[in-house]
Amino acid sequence: MKVILGLSGGVDSSVALKLLKDEGYQVEAMFMRNWDSATNNDVLGNPDIDDEVCPQEKDYQDAEKVANQLGIKLNRVDFIEEYWNTVFNYFLTEYKKNRTPNPDVMCNKYIKFDAFLKEADKLGADYIAMGHYARVRHEETKSYLLRGVDNNKDQTYFLSQISQAQLRRSLFPIGHLTKPEVRKIASDANLYTADKKDSTGICFIGERNFKKFLQNYLPAQPGNIVTTSGVVIGRHDGLMYYTIGQRKGLGIGGNHDFENAAWFVCGKNLEKNELIVGQGHDSIYLLSNNCFASSINWICDKPIEGKEYTAKFRYRQADNPVTFKYVGEDKIQVFYKDVRAVTPGQAVVFYDGEICLGGGIIDDVYYNSEKRMY
Repeated sequence: MKVILGLSGGVDSSVALKLLKDEGYQVEAMFMRNWDSATNNDVLGNPDIDDEVCPQEKDYQDAEKVANQLGIKLNRVDFIEEYWNTVFNYFLTEYKKNRTPNPDVMCNKYIKFDAFLKEADKLGADYIAMGHYARVRHEETKSYLLRGVDNNKDQTYFLSQISQAQLRRSLFPIGHLTKPEVRKIASDANLYTADKKDSTGICFIGERNFKKFLQNYLPAQPGNIVTTSGVVIGRHDGLMYYTIGQRKGLGIGGNHDFENAAWFVCGKNLEKNELIVGQGHDSIYLLSNNCFASSINWICDKPIEGKEYTAKFRYRQADNPVTFKYVGEDKIQVFYKDVRAVTPGQAVVFYDGEICLGGGIIDDVYYNSEKRMY
């Protein structure tokens, strides 16, 4: 049985590669290059930009060292055009609408489980594998995506847009492990990446000054910061830089006309280019109890309208009891008890116990019949 594993140069995929080899699979690895700093005009204030080797090349070198340690062939493939067309253009389009996109969700859908799978087929793969904290249960006629055992690292939220056909061809070798267990396996095997820190930031683009990054592609339009009652208390750098529920980076602390309480982003007035803020983590303006979502993807069995499931409206959020109804071919309305900072552009992901059912992209958010200014 031949498996092609996505080897990123991190500890998770390194351990996944070792486990596949130990289990007796015929394994090859593949490193994906999805971002070209020079071609994509990457003058970003990136802390590594003046280094002799860019971060992506360092990741490739780390992947190469691990593959060599394990005696596994490493292939290298460029998905720069595919990433730009299917993920990054989506990312920019959402920000132009002043929504908060989740590029990791689309990266899994279009790159890691689509473009990668097609490339793996050229190498004769029976399955592909990734170092995600998720599990899969393959049955005779269908496959189920299951939560990772490590609840703190579970990545099924980001896999909610993959298809049944993609899941049928997928393995997740570390989904039954916790992060400390993965680290221990890497350490015991003396893998080169055993102590490498986890990557953060935008999928494949990495860690960088986010505001400067966006400015390379979208013009900033500064405007007023106003309270929920309409009082101007500051200036914002551009609505696209802020997300619902955000506290840090507002620059409006210490105003003597208001109580000494933290300010949070409560909404956006697109017509007036105003950022709306309110005080208090649990401000009523941050609460909603229903929303509409589109781009609906059910991974396996289609959920039942009106039945209670649970859902996450953002990564690592606690499960929320929900029901939903279909309001069109590709749209649902989701109902829940007061949840904070449900944000357009983010994914809503549904669960039935340990099974990830799939989900959609949040469009409009309401409190009863009142539309939030999100």
